[in-house]
Amino acid sequence: MRVGMTMFFQNYADWDRYEARERGGNAPDIDPQSDVTRYEEELDTALAAEDQGWDSLWTVEHHISPYTMIPNPVQLLSFIAGATSRIDVGTMVVVLPWHHPLRVAEDITTLQYQLRGRTPYIGFGRGAARREFRQLGFEMGESRERFDEAIQVVQLALTQESFSFHGKHYDFDNVTMRPRPKDPQALIDNFHFSWGSPSSAPVGARYGLKPLIIPQRAWAEYHADLEEFARARAEAGHAPARPRIHMNVFCGETEQKAEEGARRYIPQYADSARRNYELDSDHFRSTKGYEHYAAQSTNLRGTGDAAKAMGDAYLANHVWGTPEQCIEKMRGIAAAFHPEEFMLVMRYGDMPRDVAAASTDLFAREVLPAVQAVPLEEPIVYGAAASI
Repeated sequence: MRVGMTMFFQNYADWDRYEARERGGNAPDIDPQSDVTRYEEELDTALAAEDQGWDSLWTVEHHISPYTMIPNPVQLLSFIAGATSRIDVGTMVVVLPWHHPLRVAEDITTLQYQLRGRTPYIGFGRGAARREFRQLGFEMGESRERFDEAIQVVQLALTQESFSFHGKHYDFDNVTMRPRPKDPQALIDNFHFSWGSPSSAPVGARYGLKPLIIPQRAWAEYHADLEEFARARAEAGHAPARPRIHMNVFCGETEQKAEEGARRYIPQYADSARRNYELDSDHFRSTKGYEHYAAQSTNLRGTGDAAKAMGDAYLANHVWGTPEQCIEKMRGIAAAFHPEEFMLVMRYGDMPRDVAAASTDLFAREVLPAVQAVPLEEPIVYGAAASI
């Protein structure tokens, strides 16, 4: 079993100031040093991952808010490629509707060169944060159709020296991309798709992308999503594929220390996600393609305390405990989903550097080797995928 670390670079402590300023309230200017310090510290952590034995380094794409301060995941991974020699890299995700697809194809091609034989795992998604769409100048209600067109353009640019594509949002006539990829099929075979709503699962699957789970609901609910994902892959002629699974982790020497850390920092991560995506807002009701989020926001508002409800859900879903408890939980998730890889965030919320380092070092020493020793299982065959 492969186990990777995911870089998030959160500045959780800035949310109150940021939201007050966004509302037009009387809020101070940001202290830029808070971003500088967090970035430098987390880069140091990432660069230590190879020596600790992690298989890969992953990162995300977000703009504007303190949620995660990584606006260009491929740029960050290009730095990682040059600073390491063994470790693979991945995105979770590149948000295709925010980019010109030919530029995306160029960027991941050059990343493949920079890795010098190592593997880039490229996850794609369509985005769900209103403020990011607004400030980047894109219409959120167009995200699904933009994604559909963009993924086709990326695949054409990688596989054909010259191609044409005529869509609603993108129009290309006999264009080419240089440099040509070293191995275009290897890139495409490692394309993944992350989705937030069950109806979105087939969106990427029908283009041959593999499942990438970033859990926002109870684990049991993802089997239905994966069945729809497998059906869409099967109908497009693709074989069953193992998912990759993202989680937050807190590892402590004792049950008490682990629980104290988990109950403080994991709900902070959940709160940051709630605020970034405005998950308890009613704006999703008027946004095409986000009906599941509209229902989710209604349910959250109905709890009376959306922040607590999300915090409790994330505590139930993610991995925390002593090394033995972390191993047991991860083995259980592996048995339930037969994943290809886990990608783990080790620092989030306002977790101090020393606390994150203690958790990460303990996990790397005592949990990482045990989880890496878990054998890969054959992909679970869901529904229509059984015919492949």
